[in-house]
Amino acid sequence: MHHTAFQESKLPTSYGFVALHFPIASASTPLEDSSFLLEDLHPLVFIMPPGKRPRTSGLTRYYLDQFISSRGNEYFCEIDEEYLTDRFNLTGLNTEVQYYQYALDLITDVFDLDCDDDMREAIEKSARHLYGLVHARYIVTTRGLAKMLEKYKKADFGKCPRVHCNSHPLLPVGLTDVPNQKPVKLWCARCEDLYNPKSSRHATIDGAYFGTSFAQILFQVYPSLTPTKSTERHTPRCYGFKVHASAALERWQDEQRDTMRRRLKRQEVEPGFKDDGDVDDDEEEEEEDDDEELEFQEGAAAAAQAEAGAQHVAG
Repeated sequence: MHHTAFQESKLPTSYGFVALHFPIASASTPLEDSSFLLEDLHPLVFIMPPGKRPRTSGLTRYYLDQFISSRGNEYFCEIDEEYLTDRFNLTGLNTEVQYYQYALDLITDVFDLDCDDDMREAIEKSARHLYGLVHARYIVTTRGLAKMLEKYKKADFGKCPRVHCNSHPLLPVGLTDVPNQKPVKLWCARCEDLYNPKSSRHATIDGAYFGTSFAQILFQVYPSLTPTKSTERHTPRCYGFKVHASAALERWQDEQRDTMRRRLKRQEVEPGFKDDGDVDDDEEEEEEDDDEELEFQEGAAAAAQAEAGAQHVAG
């Protein structure tokens, strides 16, 4: 009985590798052996998921893994390769990204252009921008929402700094869908307010990479996650007593007056507002006028009385 030796050959695929086992010639098992038939060959196929691919060196290998694991990119989720390779999902982006095709090749690990360092740096910058624009589309899909939900539950985006929100997790949102306009902000679903990221790396991320609709769509798809709104408010006190509401009203009136005064000053219009010093001066002038009028009245009365006395003596 002959024992046939096998050699393994690995062919790359979009998912991993296909391993084919075929016989090789040896002294004991020549290929001319009539006992070996081609139909007896059964290839063994091993499909490895993208997350389990063996790593190799090189800037163009496994861009997604390197991008997600880089510091400052914690807000991003990994986009499925099937989504990236579907050209329908990339419609219109070729006009918004410089070196679009090279950037896409770099993201999908098929980049093989031999270029200098400056060109490679420009392509890597375009690849990051392209990934961000695709990311904004991906996170509103079913698969993308599920990935971002896991990051939201783990508070990967941070927690609300407001005391009454009790460290509620935040979500990244964009103030506009137009790239290169506004940086990303963090939104709290409990107090419905926006906050700046703590890290400078996160504060420079383009808000268009998350879009203006993602947070609302997430709670539309997962309504059970919608938190109860916070109704607690801080009550200012002075020595244990609540500050009277009129004090807050006066502060608001002062702010409105200052705002109006600045607007009039910009328009080069003489404001009709009086400062506290002006009010005091006016009050002093009014008091002086009253004193002068009183002195005049007293003098006139004395003169009239003297004239009446003189007439009485003459009579």
